[in-house]
Amino acid sequence: MDIDILLTDGKIYNSYLKKFIPGNIAVSGDRFTYVGMDELPLTPQCTVDLAGQYVIPGLIDCHMHIESTMCAPRTFMNGAARSGVTTLIAEPHEIANVFGLAGIRALMQSAQDGPCDVRIAIPSSVPSTNDALETAGAAIENDDVEALMHMDQVICLGEVMNCREVIADAHSKTNRLIRQIQHGRPDFSIEGHCPRFVGWELAQLLYRGIRSDHTDQSLEGLAQRAANGMFIQLQEKTLKKEFLDYLMENRLSGRFALVTDDTMPDDFMRRGQLNHLVRRSMELGLAPEEAVYAATYAPAQHMGLRDKGAIAPGRIADFVVLSDLRAFEIERVWRAGRQVFACGEAWEEPERDTSFPAHFYRSVHLAPRSAEDFVLRAPIAEGTVLCRILEVQEHTTFVAEGRAELPVRGGVIDWESSPYNLACVFERHGKNGGCGMALVGGTALTRGAAATTYAHDSHNLLVLGQTAADMQAAANAVIEAQGGFAAVRDGRMQAFAPLPIAGILSDRPLPVLGEQIAHVRRALTENGYRHDNAIMSFATLALPVSPDIKLTDKGIVDVRRGEIVSLIVELRTAERI
Repeated sequence: MDIDILLTDGKIYNSYLKKFIPGNIAVSGDRFTYVGMDELPLTPQCTVDLAGQYVIPGLIDCHMHIESTMCAPRTFMNGAARSGVTTLIAEPHEIANVFGLAGIRALMQSAQDGPCDVRIAIPSSVPSTNDALETAGAAIENDDVEALMHMDQVICLGEVMNCREVIADAHSKTNRLIRQIQHGRPDFSIEGHCPRFVGWELAQLLYRGIRSDHTDQSLEGLAQRAANGMFIQLQEKTLKKEFLDYLMENRLSGRFALVTDDTMPDDFMRRGQLNHLVRRSMELGLAPEEAVYAATYAPAQHMGLRDKGAIAPGRIADFVVLSDLRAFEIERVWRAGRQVFACGEAWEEPERDTSFPAHFYRSVHLAPRSAEDFVLRAPIAEGTVLCRILEVQEHTTFVAEGRAELPVRGGVIDWESSPYNLACVFERHGKNGGCGMALVGGTALTRGAAATTYAHDSHNLLVLGQTAADMQAAANAVIEAQGGFAAVRDGRMQAFAPLPIAGILSDRPLPVLGEQIAHVRRALTENGYRHDNAIMSFATLALPVSPDIKLTDKGIVDVRRGEIVSLIVELRTAERI
């Protein structure tokens, strides 16, 4: 055995004792060979003086979606490595909704041999519901799961989103996939997406094998999950002091992890990735030793990564050197014994990412939209109609259901004279040309329009606006670019981010994409959209597994009932056509 690197005089995090201990680290190849203070019998090829700096295991993000960042995989990995992340559990249901198994394979290929170890969670809900509620570009079926679950990079069954179906129908597609994994890969974790499920419903999900949850909860919901043995994944919106206090008071260290789920590219560029949540958890009162544990050893154990999450002999040599623990200032990052980042290094990426098959760059099968596409017709000639309203809420991506009375003139609902937005979802995969329409209120736009193919999860073309002219302009800009995110006001393009790979990923470097999305976010805010994350709030208006009411190409979806409901609730004073 040779010692390739000897790092001396560090404060080394011990995952088993959950404390920092002064010492040295020896690395041979891709593994740690020694941690301690002894004089070693071998001469290292290279010695690095840490000068008292902190050393922690490489961060492990055990629930995230590369596509949610809108970054191509190589671009994302470069940014993640700079953030101290060495292992990613990526659930690629976004690209699978466009290209199915071929999309997953293309993403896996693009992520090979990068600065991060990318493991894959098999998408369990593609589409997120069913063909009656939405049209995706592809589906993941039993044969696809069979092909995936024996691949080396694949590590678990990804988040089960259609929980209503899991509870209601023992023979549903999702339940079949769960049983297939339980039989073929009993070592796999089955990940969950269980917003607001408690009591008997939560018990049924656990009974069927779902073992984790990362969604927004009340403290009571968190407590029920913890008491029933569910592994808890805290993303930014659930990283709350009362949650952390509860977990620590009940000695639940090791039963929860920090995860990013979705990271916007402008946030990614500005503050990093999982490192931001480690820093934030310490600001909320979590001890540094516990924060590091929740981003390293705990997720490694949950995912069965027995050779990761600790700095100890025989473990993979993934580690991060910090100059300041609480500020979480990263100096250097090693992945499998190879340095992949050093503070001060220039950002180097190709001008364009061309790693995907050519047809992935031509996936928006829609003709340009006309003014007629934004006419909202009524079954009466004149009068008023009582309509359902999708009420955007400022601090959650959940959308409430409201009611409003609108005038009808010449058989057309006069939405442009109302305070409400029109929302349209156009099927863009070339399957049926469907279109769903709804009225949107709450904290949505008060002027202008926005359009995107980054519309979770089926990624059809979603358009929202206060005027038909602005909606048409935004929609056609996205169609022409083969995907993107557009904001328009008074006929002028305010901001645009092209997303030409599958209509959901950029081919540009992160600094470029981050600036483009920052402009889009700013335009949405200037146009009156009030939300903690306006981009994600807008993009999930089309997600029919997120409560309470959403819009797809099939129409308005009552999420709790899992069915299409009408825009018009009641005809008021009316002269029938």
